[in-house]
This record gives sequence, C-alpha cells and structure tokens, in this order.
Amino acid sequence: MAGHERLELVDQQRTLTEAPTGPELQAPDRRGLSASPGGVVRWRAWSLWRVPLVRQLTRFAGVGVVCTAASLALYALCRPWLGAQAANAVALVLTSVMNTGLNRRFTFKVRGPGRLAQDHLHGLLALAVALALTAGSLAALHWLVPEADVAQELWTTTIAGWAATVVRFVLLRNWVFRRARDA
Repeated sequence: MAGHERLELVDQQRTLTEAPTGPELQAPDRRGLSASPGGVVRWRAWSLWRVPLVRQLTRFAGVGVVCTAASLALYALCRPWLGAQAANAVALVLTSVMNTGLNRRFTFKVRGPGRLAQDHLHGLLALAVALALTAGSLAALHWLVPEADVAQELWTTTIAGWAATVVRFVLLRNWVFRRARDA
C-alpha cells in the first residue's frame, strides 16, 4: 500500500475502511486514536506495534514456532531409543537453550555477553516448569492410555507445551529479561 493509504479499524462499526487522507483526518494521538470531522473515532492497527508487549508477543510467537518444530523433531527422533520421558527431557533441554538465546536476542533485544550465563541459567529454571507440565501430561496419558503411540504423545506434549509457553513468556518478561521490558 502507498504511504497515505492505511487500513483502519473503525471502533464503532467494527469494519475495515480506507483511511481518509489530508487535513480532514486528525493525526493519531499516542494511543493510535484519531477522529474524522464527523467525530468517528478510528483506531490505527499499525500503532499497536508501538506497544512493547505486542512486539514481544509477536516475536515470542515466531521463536516459539521454530522451537516447537525443533522440539517435536527431536522428540520423534529420540523416542524409539530413549522412551517417552527421556526423549521429552532431551528435546526440552536442547530447545530451551536455543529458545532462551533466540528470545534474548529477538524478543527482548538483549545483546552482548553481559549476563549471558545468568540469562541462560534463569531460562533453564523456567524450563523446569515446562518439564513438569509435559512430563506430567505424558504420565497422565500413559496412565489413561497405556498403549499410547508416538502421535498421541506428541499431541499431549504439544498441548502441555502451550500452557508451559504462557508461563515461560511471563517468567522471561517479568523475571529473566525484566531489564528489557520495553524492547
């Protein structure tokens, strides 16, 4: 789209419309709100990117997709030789180190060697929550379905991983990388 054409969400109508250009539309305020001459309040979607939490959640989700794919692949690769619980632990530990490094660099924009070891140690402590949730879900699955196959185990650990992801984001944002909350 050209610079003067922006899609906007009209709060009152909840529809997408083309933004008027020129002096008839006031410049958006700090919250991204602007008003047209008729008094219709418009909220500019592009202004959401100015909110640190939105930027961090978006980047965290991208890192999460990469790490989830790596974790599932490692689990499926290790499962035949190590068993469900050990394969889960190996996959989580290896991808947790990768996840902490990627989130440090991309999600929270922390660079340089300062506090690198401490960040990774805290990331491994956050891993304990993920390991407890996924190991507990695998134990529950095998208690309920003793002959569960690898596909069922993958679904179970994926769903438990979603809960662990929420906890991990909160821990990373509010504890590990608290110094970079506005990245």
